[in-house]
Amino acid sequence: MPATASATASLADLPEVTVPLGELVPPRFRHYFTGRSDRAHYRTRRYDFGGLTRYLPLVRAFLSTCAAERDDDYRYLFTLLGSELANNALEHSRSGRPFGTYSLTCERGRDGLRLTCRDQGSSDGTTVPFGQRAHLAVAPNALGLSAESGRGLALIDALATSWGDNGIPDRRQVWFFLAHDLSGSLWNADHDAGHGTDL
Repeated sequence: MPATASATASLADLPEVTVPLGELVPPRFRHYFTGRSDRAHYRTRRYDFGGLTRYLPLVRAFLSTCAAERDDDYRYLFTLLGSELANNALEHSRSGRPFGTYSLTCERGRDGLRLTCRDQGSSDGTTVPFGQRAHLAVAPNALGLSAESGRGLALIDALATSWGDNGIPDRRQVWFFLAHDLSGSLWNADHDAGHGTDL
């Protein structure tokens, strides 16, 4: 048997090892993922995530910790919208390819939190001429039952106070701002009215 075949066979016989996701976080960043506001006075918090869906629980822990000072509704909504940005980076950019990465940056302001996702650029080869921009837009009826894609961006459009992107497909940065009082969000309107709504 050739040496390479022998080595492959022995690797296949090794048991699978599961490592808790928290162990992949360097110690100096672990407070980003605790879910507690132990360092409440941060101004900017950034973390680079590996481009695999298996890391999404870490993304949600990061987002929930960024909003740890806020009430449950705010934390839930901020985490939901931030997860949509991460999912979009994985699905629609080179960040979701092998060895891909993307970063999430949370900026804490007096009136709310701003989250920016920077990915590794369009995976479909989309480029724009120098000096021009190609901004993202929400597809009509993207939240309808028959929609096949675009729900994530439509959710951000409906539930964030404001959002936008830099318009550069090969180094896209998409951001949203969520006001502490949830102004400008349909989530806020739904809770004020006290009944459900169809998005």
